[in-house]
Amino acid sequence: MKPVSVERTNIVLYPDRTRVLLRPFHAMSDQRAITICAEVAALPECEVRPLLGQILAEFGERHLNIREFFRRRFEEVRPYLLTELKADGPFKRRSDDARPASSAADSLSEERELLLGGYFSHEYSLEAAALFNPSIVTHPDQSGVPPGSLRFVLSLRATGEGHVSSIVFRTGCLDSNGHISIDGASRYRVEPEPASNVTYCRQLFDRKLHDLGLAGGFSQQVLKTLADSFTLEALRAGLSLAVNQLRVPSPETEALAREILTLAQSNYEVQFAPESLLSERVLFPATPAQSNGIEDARFVSFHNEDGMRTYYATYTAYDGKAIQPQLIETSDFLRFKFITLSGPAIENKGMALFPRKIRGQYAMLSRQDYENIYVMFSDNLHFWRDVQLVLKPAFPWEFVQLGNCGSPIETEAGWLVLSHGVGPMRKYCIGAFLLDHDDPTRVIGRLPEPLIAPSASEREGYVPNVVYSCGGLLHGRRLIIPYGISDYATTFATVSLDGLLAAMK
Repeated sequence: MKPVSVERTNIVLYPDRTRVLLRPFHAMSDQRAITICAEVAALPECEVRPLLGQILAEFGERHLNIREFFRRRFEEVRPYLLTELKADGPFKRRSDDARPASSAADSLSEERELLLGGYFSHEYSLEAAALFNPSIVTHPDQSGVPPGSLRFVLSLRATGEGHVSSIVFRTGCLDSNGHISIDGASRYRVEPEPASNVTYCRQLFDRKLHDLGLAGGFSQQVLKTLADSFTLEALRAGLSLAVNQLRVPSPETEALAREILTLAQSNYEVQFAPESLLSERVLFPATPAQSNGIEDARFVSFHNEDGMRTYYATYTAYDGKAIQPQLIETSDFLRFKFITLSGPAIENKGMALFPRKIRGQYAMLSRQDYENIYVMFSDNLHFWRDVQLVLKPAFPWEFVQLGNCGSPIETEAGWLVLSHGVGPMRKYCIGAFLLDHDDPTRVIGRLPEPLIAPSASEREGYVPNVVYSCGGLLHGRRLIIPYGISDYATTFATVSLDGLLAAMK
């Protein structure tokens, strides 16, 4: 059989360690934070302004709105200010020595407050280690694009110090011939703010409590205090009320209350400033479950039954020990909703959502057992129970493990799925198979050989001998495949759809 012709591009996106993110710095202990605050508060006023000026001169051009960031950090560390300060410091000692911390903080000069904020901030190099595992989707804004061309959004996994992974973005364009151009990236990086007016559905929250084994008399008592649509503050109040109503609160009940609150906090929304560029936006870990990384986001442009489009991304939340498959939702890449997934079918990594419902149900690829590919169905995006084995390793280059490389792509011949196979020496290759349009549990075509294997120039990296993608895009009759090179950098390849379909067994 004639091999499929793969055209590699000369585009390579390397990790850029100079594009750093301004982040909160947390002292090793509360006592250390108190000590730092006391030392900065004791500095003579004549030293404060020059020291702040030095910090702003050194770091101000590297970040947007650094003074505002320092201001927020000061407000967050304000409780650490000592209630009693040296007589020769910036405050006069009160005769009763009973100055509240907030009163002491109110007496600080603006320069000293910003300086304190600077002591509790630091830079994080998001891409210090790697920039890889991309997925590509159609950009929501196609205005001004030439006929036959397509603007796209590329999501990437950026990995920095401590092997912590976050999601970053780039944009680009495909012309009528499938040629790829990548837009220049901003030198700045920004995180989103918590979104306002976030509410939770009580019925949906109750169902998640049951799936997590948190349902019972205590949780029902809490839910009774909540409206059909409630806020995080209302949940906190309900938990506090339920705990206080107990005659003798037990450690188990208090732990349960914390778990219920953690579930709510893990379902959150964030909002970027509208003036920020897409290449500046960073989705950095924000919950305990994500503390060591938001990994391998598989974005898909989902076509709703009402004709509207929503972008979803399945990803792996990693806390350093356990993994949890989760979901991101956005319509504009400005506001993002993070959603926990529940149900017995939520296992392992590598879930990938189909781009539309099939026979009235959501469908998703999954890997339940570190080996095979499954398809699961649900009437609710948040809950997954029904799962069916679809594909097992069949060829030597995939004997160790088989998985998907992103969401299925709809073609006239069926659902085209890019896969990854792991063979000897833990070598990763990209393959492909085809699922039936109406019954995606039925395989109707499969490549016997890898579509993309690591070339000599792609073998070396953070993890050698790996090519891996989190999603391709069909443009005309060309399949665009962005892929990671040995878990270090990202490149692109293009393939003729007709040639690929013809090569399927």
